[in-house]
Amino acid sequence: MRVISGKARGTKLNSIDSLMTRPTLDRVKESLFNIIQNKIPDSNVLDLFAGSGAIGIECISRGCKKAFFCENSKIAGEMVKSNLEKTRFMEYSEIYIQDYKKALNIFKKKEIKFNIIFIDPPYKDNIAVEAVKQILLLDLLEKDGIIIIETDEKEREEKELEKLDIEIYDLRKYGRVYLIFLNRKE
Repeated sequence: MRVISGKARGTKLNSIDSLMTRPTLDRVKESLFNIIQNKIPDSNVLDLFAGSGAIGIECISRGCKKAFFCENSKIAGEMVKSNLEKTRFMEYSEIYIQDYKKALNIFKKKEIKFNIIFIDPPYKDNIAVEAVKQILLLDLLEKDGIIIIETDEKEREEKELEKLDIEIYDLRKYGRVYLIFLNRKE
């Protein structure tokens, strides 16, 4: 796994060998960043369920203002820190090693809003839409902000997302993986 573009281009990132974490494939990551590249400069990014932190680190490398990493696993949180130190991006980041709901409530208290939120929980946990609900409830998404969900259960996610005040504006498939792009309903 490596940083694709920007200041840290080519830097190899450490990843966790575990069944609980699943890094976003480089080809999926490349496509994702081709789609959102114009939204990254000077943005606040939330890498929810961060794993190794590769998505947030890629955003910092491409010029985001700050990336926030949320990871429930202490081991994964340490990996995020290690990768941020390796890329020299600690000053552009904050790491929250805790349950995502607690972290989202902290962001609300600190009045932090995000331009880009990437949600990639363990697929079997079925919590991506619940995370979107919490983000909307706490008003953490900037007016023109986007949320991206990585999932292998497109139909399940779409069905649940229809109930929320959010719309799917793009959908991409890569093998068994889907990226669902969301923004606020106009």
